[in-house]
Amino acid sequence: MSKNKKEFFLVRWFKRMFLGARPELSMEEAEKIQTPMRQMISNFVHKPLAMTGLIVFLAIFAFVMIGPKYWVLDLSEQDATLTNLPPSSNMMTVPEAMLKAGIADIAAGNTYGIGTDVNGELYIWGHTRITEKIDIANVPDEVRAADLSMIAAGTDHVVALAEDGQVYVWGNTRLKQDKFGNDMEKAMKKGGKDWEVIQLEASNQFSAIVTADGNCYLWGNGNMADVKIKSKFQGKVAKVALTENEYIALLNDGSVAYTGNKDKNSPFARIPDEVKGKNSAVDVAATAKSVAALTTDGKVVVWGSASKGENNVPEFGAKVTKLYGGRFHYTALLEDGSVVTWGDNKYKQLDVPEELASVKIDRMFISNYQNYALDTDGKLHTWGLKGFTLGTDGLGRDMLTRIVNGGKVTMTVGAISVVIATILGIILGGTAGYFGGKLDMLIMRVAEIVGGLPFIPFAMILSAVIGTRLDPTQRMYLIMVVLGVLSWVPTCRLVRSQILAQREMEYVTAAKAMGIKESTIVFRHILPNVFSLLIVSMTLDFATCMLTESTLSYLGFGIPLPTPTWGNLLNGANNSIVIQQYWWQWVFPATIFGICTICINLIGDGLRDALDPKTIGR
Repeated sequence: MSKNKKEFFLVRWFKRMFLGARPELSMEEAEKIQTPMRQMISNFVHKPLAMTGLIVFLAIFAFVMIGPKYWVLDLSEQDATLTNLPPSSNMMTVPEAMLKAGIADIAAGNTYGIGTDVNGELYIWGHTRITEKIDIANVPDEVRAADLSMIAAGTDHVVALAEDGQVYVWGNTRLKQDKFGNDMEKAMKKGGKDWEVIQLEASNQFSAIVTADGNCYLWGNGNMADVKIKSKFQGKVAKVALTENEYIALLNDGSVAYTGNKDKNSPFARIPDEVKGKNSAVDVAATAKSVAALTTDGKVVVWGSASKGENNVPEFGAKVTKLYGGRFHYTALLEDGSVVTWGDNKYKQLDVPEELASVKIDRMFISNYQNYALDTDGKLHTWGLKGFTLGTDGLGRDMLTRIVNGGKVTMTVGAISVVIATILGIILGGTAGYFGGKLDMLIMRVAEIVGGLPFIPFAMILSAVIGTRLDPTQRMYLIMVVLGVLSWVPTCRLVRSQILAQREMEYVTAAKAMGIKESTIVFRHILPNVFSLLIVSMTLDFATCMLTESTLSYLGFGIPLPTPTWGNLLNGANNSIVIQQYWWQWVFPATIFGICTICINLIGDGLRDALDPKTIGR
């Protein structure tokens, strides 16, 4: 078909469907539609509601079948720092006013950013709510009034240093995040050279300060983190790097040391020989569960629990001058101003913008999942986690990824269940309808027994008894078989009734006279004439099987977590807290599932009406 003819066909179809009623066919045109299938299609395409349902369903079907290639599901995924986040895309949306004034400092937590401009103004962006009552955006008045020189963002709190040496903490302070040690209080009050801060850091419920005289001060939740430093190292610390609950120190003599109290059991205390000696290291950085050191000759050494590829250090095109650590990735600033990243790339933390290849980076601000790079012209470049389109669940898992992959599972289960039910229904219904007699009576009595079973309770009992011995994949197959085996009765009755009528037709008599096998007559001559009705039945059964699987999963007897389905995603609706506070965790799965089911039923109703002679208009 040429391009012009194809466009003309699409225009005619659109006009017939949405702009006017179906034109009346002449007798000659009607006679050209010879088969029930062709006549059904001709009637169906003129039904706007049914065609709309078909288009929307095909779009959803393509989305959930192709989507998993782009939104890859990791069944072991969970992140306590990203739990119950609402839909957002503003985690790196730096305020324009700050960019115009000029950036002085930036610090970023898991889902928010905080910065100061050259005039000392404070800016906050992203998802700042920590709990229902704690919000990072609620900055104390004394902080707003202070002239800030440094800021640091932790998992649930922010630390700021004013020009006068005063330290401010806000956010979650319930776990001693704002309780300074006695030695730190004394140094802060004394001021002068004893309180010349050169580094301010914050991590998961604890913070640290390093002063110019080599002293390190740590405070926060001591039950969670190592907030102690051995006295022999005081006065010798040049920099610290904080992990999720521990820290590593770069000393003034160029060596790396574990200065905390957990050195006997900590994997970070097993420092590589390359950075143990004097003048062997120039910088340190840390992720949540690993630490890294930059040697004097430009080599990066990583140790600890590098489970996300943090120890896969790439080759550098120039000498590394600075190291930064996110939650599961490292970023290196090279001597030529270029940037190299490695480690986990789940949220595109490693996707350095191409534009950075043509500029020279002056400073970088790295957080758990966000990267901010300031070039020598004062322009800010960002990459990493911008937000979650449909939010996250109680384990920090992306709802969009789980909805896409859950839809694939739900539709696959529904489709295969319908295939099983249809095959059983065709074989048993065709046999009973064509041969009749005692065989018909036997099959129909069995059908009545199966049809009389209470479907949902029986499926729940069967799933509960057998499913406990199976892994999630085997249980999914079990659900398919159970739904198929218990759903064949309506199809069997439909096929039987149609074959009872068709077997008395002349073409069946002619086939028998020609000596054609009876099985061939049933399955190759009679069934094609009732196939259009089977399509309607299969379409409606597809929606029913999807609903049944989701019902079982919703009740906890279907496919178990962590394998997602639309049903077990809605299981969270059993929790009143989720319903009230985390609406996105059930609204989006319910919406797409509801739309999909409605569309399938619209298609089924359209097909049924297309086969009804009363709707043809003759």
